[in-house]
Amino acid sequence: MMLPRRAAPQAAKADALKDRAQKKKPTLDEFLSKSDWSGALGLLQFERNTQASMGAEDSESLVMWMAYCAFHLGDYQKAAQLLDELIVQPQAEPVWNLYKACCLFYLGQHKEAYDTALKTGSGLTGPAGRLQNRLLFHLAHKLNDENKLMIYHQKLTDDTEDQLSLASIHYLRNHYQEATDIYKRLLLENRESIALNVYVALCYYKLDYYDVSLEILQVYLQQHPDSVVAINLRACNHFRLYNGKAGEAELKTLADKQGVAITQYDNDLIKHNLCVFRNGENALQILPPLVDAIPEARLNLVIYHLRCEEFKDAHNLMKDIEPSSPEEYILKGVVNACIGQMEDNREMLKTAEQYFQLVGASASHCDTIPGRQCMAMCFFLLKQFDDVMIYMKSIKAYLFNDDDFNYNYGMAKAATGHYKDAEEALCMVQNIKYKMEYSYIMALARCHIYNGKARMAWELYLKMETSHESFNLLQLIANDCYKMGHFFYSLKAFDVLERLDPNPEYWDGKRGACVGAFQKIVAGKEPRDSLREIALMLRNTTNPQVEYIMRTFKKWAKDNGIKLG
Repeated sequence: MMLPRRAAPQAAKADALKDRAQKKKPTLDEFLSKSDWSGALGLLQFERNTQASMGAEDSESLVMWMAYCAFHLGDYQKAAQLLDELIVQPQAEPVWNLYKACCLFYLGQHKEAYDTALKTGSGLTGPAGRLQNRLLFHLAHKLNDENKLMIYHQKLTDDTEDQLSLASIHYLRNHYQEATDIYKRLLLENRESIALNVYVALCYYKLDYYDVSLEILQVYLQQHPDSVVAINLRACNHFRLYNGKAGEAELKTLADKQGVAITQYDNDLIKHNLCVFRNGENALQILPPLVDAIPEARLNLVIYHLRCEEFKDAHNLMKDIEPSSPEEYILKGVVNACIGQMEDNREMLKTAEQYFQLVGASASHCDTIPGRQCMAMCFFLLKQFDDVMIYMKSIKAYLFNDDDFNYNYGMAKAATGHYKDAEEALCMVQNIKYKMEYSYIMALARCHIYNGKARMAWELYLKMETSHESFNLLQLIANDCYKMGHFFYSLKAFDVLERLDPNPEYWDGKRGACVGAFQKIVAGKEPRDSLREIALMLRNTTNPQVEYIMRTFKKWAKDNGIKLG
C-alpha cells in the first residue's frame, strides 16, 4: 500500500491561510463605521504610498478622504494641509475652501477662517450653503461682530444641523435655558440621536442642576460607557455635588480601562479637571500650557494664584480679558477687590463693586448662590452690612461648612452688632491661615468681649507675638472690656499698654478699670483673690494717686481678712 504524499495538504493549508488573510483585510468602510479615524487614515496613507511607489498620481478622492479622517481625528493642521493640495489644483472645487475654513476655525484662527469661508462665494446652496452659513454664524460670535451674527442667525433654517448650531451659540453666550429648550425639542424629534442627552446634561450642569444632569447623562452612558466626554461630565457633577475625591474617582475609571495611573492619562481635559479636583495640585505645570486650549484653564489658574495670594499674577492673567461669562465677571471682581484693598486703590474697588453687581443683579443669576454671593460682596465693599446680611442669610443653609462663607458671615454679623451669631460663625472657621489673620482675631476678640467672655479675648492676645497688631488688640480689649464692665481684663490690657507706652491716657483707663474691678469684688461679682493681682498691677505705676487707691484696697482687705502681700 502506498503512503499519501504530505505536500498536498500543506499546499491546501497555505491556500486556506491566504484566503483567510484576504478576507480579513480591513476596508475603509469598516474603519469609518467604527469611527476608527486613526485606522482609516493609516489605510489611506498606505494606499497613497503604494500609488506613489507605482508612479501613479494621487486621486482626488483619496486626498479628500484623508483630509476627512484627519479632521475627525482632531488633526486640523494636517487636514488643512491636505485640503491645500486640492485647492491649488486647476479644477479646484469652491467647497474645499469651506472645508479648510472649518479646519482653521478649530485651530483658533478665526479671522483667517472667516476670510477663507468667504472665498467659496455666496453661490453655495443645499448642505454646503447651510454649512457655510453655520460656520460664518460661529465666526461672527468668535469675532464679537453682533451685526453679522444677527444676519447669519436670520438665515438659519429648521434643519437639525442649523438648530444644533443655534443651540451651541446660546450655550456659548451663557443662555443655557434657551439652549436646553432647543436640545430637548430636537431630542423629541430625533430619539435615536442619544448624544443630544449629553448636550442637555451639560446645560443642566451649567444651570447648577447637578442631579438632573447626572440622570440625563446616564441615558447616554448606558450605551456608551467608555465615552471620555460623558464620564468627564459625570465627574464634574460629582465634584460639584460632593468633593474633589468623588470627581477623581469617576475619572479613575477611564485610566483603569487603559491600565494606566490617572496622572498618566493622556487627555488635556482630564489633566485639567484632575488638577482642579485636587485643589490646584501641580497647577503651575498643568494649567499654563492649556490656557489657550481650554477656556476654564485660565480661570482656574487665576483661582490658584488668588489662593496663593499672588494677586499680581492673577491680575496679569485677567487684565486683558473682556469678561463675557459670569465666572469671568466674578474673577475680575475678586482680583480688583484684592488688589484694591491691598493698595487702598479706590478705583479698583469701585470696579470690583460694578462687576459683582452686574452678576448679582442679572436675571440669570440673581437667584443663584454665586449671584447672591456677588451682591453680598458688592455691599461688603460698600460697607452696607445690613444689606450684606440679607443676601448671606438667604444662602447660609447651602454653605454651612464653608470657611470663606463663615468668615465673611461672621465679619458682617460683627459689623452689624450681632455678636453672638458672629462668634458662632467665626468659631466655625477651620482654615488655620484665616484664623491667624489680624482682622479675624480682632473681630473674634470683640465678639468674645461683647458675649461676656473677656478671658477668651485675653487668651487671643497671649497667643500673639509682640507687634503693632498685638498693640492694637490690647487697645481693643482695654476699651471694649471697660465699656462692657469687664474691668479686670480691661485693667490687664491697660497695664500692658502703660508699660509699653507711658501715655497719661492709659493711666486714666487703668485707674478707672482698677476702681471698677474693686467695685465688682465688693459687690461679690468678682473673686476676692483677684484683688492681689489688681494691687500688683496698680503698683506698676509710679503715680501719687496709686497710694491713695492702695490705702482703700488695704483697709477693705484688712476688714475682710484678705492678705494683699
